[in-house]
Amino acid sequence: MALPEIGSQAPAFKLPNQDGIDISLGDYAGKQVLIWFFPRAFGNN
Repeated sequence: MALPEIGSQAPAFKLPNQDGIDISLGDYAGKQVLIWFFPRAFGNN
């Protein structure tokens, strides 16, 4: 998948938050959001 262009619409996705609860981008439809990502230092391998 190619990276989206700046200012383009983000693709639909669902990921777990810091508490392990799945969050969907669609949950924030019609709102401006900032997506901040960083890898876990201590993941469950």
